[in-house]
Amino acid sequence: MIIIPARLGSTRYPKKVLAHIGEYPMVVATAKAVENIDTVTVATDSQEVADVCSDYGIKTVITSAEHTSGTDRINEAATRLGLGDNETVINVQADEPFIESETIRYLRELVEKHGNDENVMICSVYKKISFEEAKDPNLVKVVTDESRFALYFSRSVIPFDRDGRFDDYKGHIGVYGFRRKMLERFCSLPQSMLEQTEKLEQLRALSHGFKIAMCEVNTKSFGIDTPQDMQKALQKLKSSL
Repeated sequence: MIIIPARLGSTRYPKKVLAHIGEYPMVVATAKAVENIDTVTVATDSQEVADVCSDYGIKTVITSAEHTSGTDRINEAATRLGLGDNETVINVQADEPFIESETIRYLRELVEKHGNDENVMICSVYKKISFEEAKDPNLVKVVTDESRFALYFSRSVIPFDRDGRFDDYKGHIGVYGFRRKMLERFCSLPQSMLEQTEKLEQLRALSHGFKIAMCEVNTKSFGIDTPQDMQKALQKLKSSL
């Protein structure tokens, strides 16, 4: 099951999930990008978003407006949908309309690989990025250990390159994979100081001692967080015509 959390009230870019990317609103474009992989449902606190999705035949679940993260929102949707404990749940952010099917397939395989490990709470992916890209605080960075488990995520440039020879920056892609039972467990944990400081929900898992398994993907996708990102997205569409 793929669940797309779609909150209408983004602080940096209000109503961005309904902004048009080519012929579709952003949330619809994202749903259509992954609908050939698994069943897709949009979890939203907005009837307006639900109505737009309905116009395009996208299934929705109305959730509480009180959730503090997209993962909390998809957990409510998974409960309402009656998903079993061991079902794979993929969280695709609504602002990833260029996400490739191959990326989601890799993520599903990673969940299958680690699904029976009670220490692995989340699976996710990253791409190689340049130092110039790493300086953008809207592009989240991750550092991993030798087994590709996440050590930390940050909006800052990590790691700090003291000697000026580092060239292995990793940009986090905003998709997550869970077993249903681990998703529920994640949402039962209290928010951590690091999560609240960086405004990165995945830090909740690390702060409570759980692992996040990562894998590298080759992707040209990027999240649309700001109006400037939207201009970049529209330019990408124009150049592909």
